[in-house]
Amino acid sequence: MLRRTATGSALALAAALGLSACGGGGDEEGTGSKTIQVTLANHVWTENLKAALPEFEKSTGLKVELTQLGEDQLSDQYNVKLNAGTSDLDVMMYRPLQEGKLFGKNGYLSDLTKDVEGAKDWNWGDFQPGPVEAATYDDKVVGVPLITETEVLYYRKDLLQKAGYSAPPKTLDELKEAAAKVQAANPGVAGFVARTGKSAAVTQFSSYLYSFGGNWVDDSGKASVNSAEAKQAYAYYGGLLHDHGPKNVSTDMSWPEAMAIFTQGQAAFYTEASSLYKNATDPAKSKVSETVGFAPFPEGPAGSKPYNVPSWALGINEASENKANAWKFIEWATTKEQTLANQKAGVPGARTSVSSDADATSTYPKDLVEAAAAGAKNGVGFDRPQVVKVPEARELVGLPIVDAITGKDSGAAADEAAKAFQALLDDEAK
Repeated sequence: MLRRTATGSALALAAALGLSACGGGGDEEGTGSKTIQVTLANHVWTENLKAALPEFEKSTGLKVELTQLGEDQLSDQYNVKLNAGTSDLDVMMYRPLQEGKLFGKNGYLSDLTKDVEGAKDWNWGDFQPGPVEAATYDDKVVGVPLITETEVLYYRKDLLQKAGYSAPPKTLDELKEAAAKVQAANPGVAGFVARTGKSAAVTQFSSYLYSFGGNWVDDSGKASVNSAEAKQAYAYYGGLLHDHGPKNVSTDMSWPEAMAIFTQGQAAFYTEASSLYKNATDPAKSKVSETVGFAPFPEGPAGSKPYNVPSWALGINEASENKANAWKFIEWATTKEQTLANQKAGVPGARTSVSSDADATSTYPKDLVEAAAAGAKNGVGFDRPQVVKVPEARELVGLPIVDAITGKDSGAAADEAAKAFQALLDDEAK
């Protein structure tokens, strides 16, 4: 049984939903089924939205038939239904950076450009640039970003103070210096920890790549993971873990393993997604919860350029016969009111006005709010290569990370990675 939540009056909702005259490809107002087929992922955002659905249905007279699945099940269902061109899927929750290019290339996502630009009071301009970039394909808006994250610096306040620092490092050079100094002063504590797995580390490494002035591809679309800037980034990230990481550091750590090292008090610095902060601040999960601080991603030669990305977005199935009503659902689900409610519940949204709202962020650590705001302002809208075959690409461009961590020649590895990645790009261009 769905319960009602206080997210604004039904009258206000009805007024908001009447802002757009058409939806998702030009269906006339009032056409299409009164039942909207919505498929969402298992997520806190989804649970929050389900609680508010009765209000949407009452204010619009529409019925939402909701399917909720785990990530793997969701991918399997999309593969089957979208490939078959089914029309019984209207609204779809998808991962812009994982499936976005595949769905865009195959024509699975409806063009929402007119919808987002036409909903004046809903205010597409309120959405952060990075997430908007990620939800755009071939210069067309194909999704509305829901849940965002940026990379920030987690650090131990007590260890920095003990080492004589009054503030966290602002540059990557300062981070390396502080990691070495803190490690030397605290035997058994690593100066730095981060993801090390060949594929898992790619997302977090991306912020280092951008801040050194590099990218996965150059302006002409050619692989550039062997540029001078990229090689410097590989050497820095891997070198920091090689020289100041945990003793006998493994090369298969994703965030749970790296986070565990940090929260057990075994590392001074850790760069990670802002969305995972509760793992470090919850006393039930973290031995260092009282001493954890957050800071913006440190500046490299090109400045501080962390990723700022949407982990999920809402799109409309191009084969849907109910696009106008599907857009009404998306418009409602991503209003400022709904975004605010989710933000209060610990789910960071993509709206600038909400992320800077003191009420919305009152339950978050103040320094985390400031660090995330900096990432939203300077961030890059993707944290991995923008290709169809994302898993394969991550494996290829992640290899130099592992070589740098283990003390091998990451420059030579970057040259080999560039050749393999270019082959993948060439294959996708056919």
